[in-house]
Amino acid sequence: MDIHEILKKQKKEGERQRAWGDYGMVVSATEESSKIGADILKKGGNAMDALAAVQFGLAVSEPFNTGLASSGFIIYYDAEKKETKVIQGHSKAPHKSKKNVFVDEHEDVIPFLERSTPGTAVAIPGILKAFDKALELYGSKSWSELMEPAIRLSEEGVVVNKTWKSGLDRFGNRLSDEAKKFFFPNGVPLTEGEKVVNKELTKTLKRLQEKGADDFYCGEIAHAIVDITHKLDGCLTLEDLANYEAKVQEPLQANYKGFDVVVPSPPNGGGLALLYMLQLLEQLDLSQYEADSWERYYILTETLRIMTSDKLAYLADPDFYDVPVDGMLHPDYIKERLKIYNFEYRSEDILPGNPWEYDNDKSPSGLKPQKDDKGSETTHFIAADRHGNIAACTSSLEHTFGSGIMVPGYGFLLNNDMTDFDPDPAGVNGVEPNKYAVSAKTPTFVFKDGKPFLALGSPGGPTIVASVMQTLINVIDYQMDLKEAIEAPRVYNGTGPLIWWEEGIPSSAKQKMEKMNYDFDKIPLEIGNVQAILFDQVNGLMYGASDSSRPGKPACVNKDEAENE
Repeated sequence: MDIHEILKKQKKEGERQRAWGDYGMVVSATEESSKIGADILKKGGNAMDALAAVQFGLAVSEPFNTGLASSGFIIYYDAEKKETKVIQGHSKAPHKSKKNVFVDEHEDVIPFLERSTPGTAVAIPGILKAFDKALELYGSKSWSELMEPAIRLSEEGVVVNKTWKSGLDRFGNRLSDEAKKFFFPNGVPLTEGEKVVNKELTKTLKRLQEKGADDFYCGEIAHAIVDITHKLDGCLTLEDLANYEAKVQEPLQANYKGFDVVVPSPPNGGGLALLYMLQLLEQLDLSQYEADSWERYYILTETLRIMTSDKLAYLADPDFYDVPVDGMLHPDYIKERLKIYNFEYRSEDILPGNPWEYDNDKSPSGLKPQKDDKGSETTHFIAADRHGNIAACTSSLEHTFGSGIMVPGYGFLLNNDMTDFDPDPAGVNGVEPNKYAVSAKTPTFVFKDGKPFLALGSPGGPTIVASVMQTLINVIDYQMDLKEAIEAPRVYNGTGPLIWWEEGIPSSAKQKMEKMNYDFDKIPLEIGNVQAILFDQVNGLMYGASDSSRPGKPACVNKDEAENE
């Protein structure tokens, strides 16, 4: 694949959600947070400094998708050492969690809405510990300095945008009484264009600025979190918060058409799922088919179904059960799974394969596969600096508004990450004390000849890996401009016949696949919100692009601008 042909397609001008710079780049789902990160770069901060400042900013400007009590995976490329590490801030089950917490007295699974909003839905949040660790290892500025822009933003207030409005319209019923005081003042939902100030969140941010992340895990804030979860039947304890540690891990890596793709390892599930699908797609040579052809959409759909079947069967917390990583990526196993494609009809039931045959030092758990994942919302953001360092994070409260529980007096929402577990106590991804649920988050770096080429990620729960995969192949296989690669219509499905689809998929492709026994959802849906940076090593430029499904905007930094700061 000729990288120069790809670079020629990148456009320097166009929509407001496209930018280019030679000294740094930040992309996120809100314009305010991207600007915060770029300002840190202008003032001499590095990529990790900027990423942390963006996370704090998103806690203010996108508080229903991420925040202080969220989970996340940070992936960092150190340009000097030429190595990538993962800092895991994934939420963890409290040590008093019960395996049967999400089934009733008849052993029937409790409906999602009912199990996602009480205190039992709240897992140990890890994002602040992750950024505390990341800044200790890679940052150049102080925690206090990096929190200051978010505090100023919180004091000034943010304008309610379409993402806020959509979340309130669709999921406002999930909010606790405390949360409704902020999001539904006087019983009326916040309206688009309205400026809103969360005074309690501002107070909390100032407290964290002064006392650091320890106050969230051991101090006054920790007590407030535990108090509210206990009042709502949760089991989170002060011991859980105090004992939480952010792990530094080695990433997974695989090659796709001459590009090295680097992702987090399990219990992150999105990364392995992406690499697995790319191995299938490389053998099928997707680029031989037109980008809007039915063949392409057929291949994407079946690939997602094959991946989902294996993901639900085998992915779990590796501290509890072996995960057949090598087996799933083994060339001989890929050949076995390729036999499922037929180009004539939808394969009725795609059952899990047997990757254990190609991963002999590991043992099957013997537990049941998880059922299809539920949808959720998240956010993704990336920062790149003038030294060549890149930092990216996908962080989440799990569902929009998380558990809906707002900590009284502190102005932030708690996650519902416990619902990332399979509610079936016998499932391989079932609830167990001190266990990580499998996560779909997929922060991704792509390298060419050892040099950074692309960084990308997306929110969207189980659809995350579909968004990342399709954007990546749009750039590499179809040599699209980055923004066009993001905006090209995407598809998603699990193991069944129903396909979620975005506006723009040709009716001829849909009709052909319907004859093959696929079922397209009645109306198109927005799938994911990809944020990405492409690196032009030849010309020393960074191209940033944001997805139009949210109002985010890349913020670039150019050399003259930074030197004059």
